[in-house]
Amino acid sequence: MRVVIQKVSSACVSVDSNVVGKIDHGLLILLGITHEDTLEHAQSLAQKVVNLRIFPDSDGKMNCSVQDVDGEILVVSQFTLYGNAAKGKRPSFIQAARPEKARPLYEAFVEEIRSLVGACEMGEFGAHMDVALVNDGPVTILLEQ
Repeated sequence: MRVVIQKVSSACVSVDSNVVGKIDHGLLILLGITHEDTLEHAQSLAQKVVNLRIFPDSDGKMNCSVQDVDGEILVVSQFTLYGNAAKGKRPSFIQAARPEKARPLYEAFVEEIRSLVGACEMGEFGAHMDVALVNDGPVTILLEQ
């Protein structure tokens, strides 16, 4: 699994001009899933994301988690995180898991976050989504499990 974590002042995801997920201060998570990923990977990575200390404490140091600052989380599935453009000019996505494998792991990742923080907004799996965000910092982190 790969996640791109963006600390945001706000984020919104829409499908066909309809908002399906929206947050204020918190984390926008772009989640990519590959063939080898398991339920354990999803749960472990969700725990890592929730506990990642990238928000400032009272001294301005990155020392607080999204939970510590009462932040919100929005998770968007993004198979293109496994795009490989090493050869040619068109990326290959063969490392991305097929939807029948990826969807349950995406949902498990979100459910694990919900079990830890109580709420989590989602994009729409497999849909063409418009994602808008205001990056805070900017802070963007890439994690791989």
